Order: sequence, then C-alpha cells, then structure tokens
Amino acid sequence: MSNTPAVPKDADKAPAARPARPKSARRRSRELALQGLYEWLIGGAEPEVIDAHIQEQEGFEKCDRAHYDALLRGCIAECGAIDAVLTRHVDRKTTDLSPVEHGVLLIGCYELTHCMDIPYRVAINEAVELAKAFGGTDGHKYVNGVLDKAAGDIRPAEVAARRAQPR
Repeated sequence: MSNTPAVPKDADKAPAARPARPKSARRRSRELALQGLYEWLIGGAEPEVIDAHIQEQEGFEKCDRAHYDALLRGCIAECGAIDAVLTRHVDRKTTDLSPVEHGVLLIGCYELTHCMDIPYRVAINEAVELAKAFGGTDGHKYVNGVLDKAAGDIRPAEVAARRAQPR
C-alpha cells in the first residue's frame, strides 16, 4: 500500500469555464448603434440607409429597439453638439479620432446627456466595454478618461455625490 494520497482522475484538467452571460438587450442596442455610427462616420450614408442595413444583422431582434433608435438617430442628429462637449476633453480634433473610439464616445456622451435612467458610471462602463470589444488596444482607457471628465460637465451633481461617498 502506498503512502501517497489518492488523486482524482480529473485533477489535471482545468476547471470548466463558466458560460458567458448572454448580452443584455441594451448592450446589443449599443453594439448595433456603434456599427451604424461607424458606417456613418466612414461613409456618410443617410441614417435610413444605415438603419435598414443594421436591421438585417443577425440578432437585431434581440436588441432594445427603442434604445438603438435613440442612440443611432440621436448621435447622428446631435453629433455637432456632442463633439463640442467632447472637444473640451480630447487631445485632438474629434475628426482625428479613430471612427470606433469616436462612435463609442458619441454613444457614451449621448447616454450621459439623455438617458438619466442610466447611472453615469454605468454609461461610462458600457462605453468602455464597447471600446474593448471593437476598438484599438488601449482605446478603452482613452474612452474611460474622456467620458469621466465629460460626466463632470454633464452630470455634475451625480458625479460630485458619487465622489463624496466613502470607499
């Protein structure tokens, strides 16, 4: 009889990975709106044409349609005003940003401005997640910094209250 402890047969296997959580309808709407904004920033197509194209995408029916519409159409309609807010916090002209980061910043700033049901930290986090999924290597860090500063302008009371809370 051996003095070594018995080792289960499966001990050398890596633990099973947890299945990924399904994306929320809101996250899907942000992703689809970003794709539409990218198309608009690159090619300048009409919003109706972009919308028709995006609706053909697989999984469109799983998005929050109202939020998608608000983001896509709102960001396009208010691009100049949103860029004016962003200009105070970016280190170059918004037209010089990558189209992905620009689109993510448009969405984040739009949500900060118009979607008061979304806490500012959630709006920023969702934009960071978009930048991680679709942007360049460190684009999410840039997006986080810009939107954190913009949130102070757009929602000063909410930001001040959050920062005043003990950690």
